[in-house]
Amino acid sequence: MLPNAESIAILNKAIHGVLALSGDDGYPYAVPLSFVFYQQKIYFHCAIEGHKIDAIHRCDKASFCIVSQDEIVAERFTTHYRSVIAFGKVTIVEDTEEKLKALRLLGEKYAPGDTSNLESEINHGFNRVAVIRMDVEHMTGKEAIELTRKRE
Repeated sequence: MLPNAESIAILNKAIHGVLALSGDDGYPYAVPLSFVFYQQKIYFHCAIEGHKIDAIHRCDKASFCIVSQDEIVAERFTTHYRSVIAFGKVTIVEDTEEKLKALRLLGEKYAPGDTSNLESEINHGFNRVAVIRMDVEHMTGKEAIELTRKRE
């Protein structure tokens, strides 16, 4: 297990992860997404209609997985990996200020310093985009034992 601070560092550096929801007919639905982690919350943006939105309306429990390292070590038949899985409840953000803040955080993460274009993009698409918030209840971080030994 990784210390919580290292799991947070992985979340802050990662550029994408996989959100897992309860999909149609009880099938799991896992979708890769861009995200931003902020104050024990993970924010995503998506279309205002679709499979993710339908799944969230059915069940608010979710998990989100990040793999930050996955190096094959063929001669040992293993991989040196680092990963984090966060668990929590997801909701569609309805509050205008929170939605705006999340979109700005996402924009700053993926296009740092491009404030004027970001504001233009947000203004242009604000009513056509949904923001999903995952309130992280707990998370676990893991890494290959070989990586743990290197740090010790």
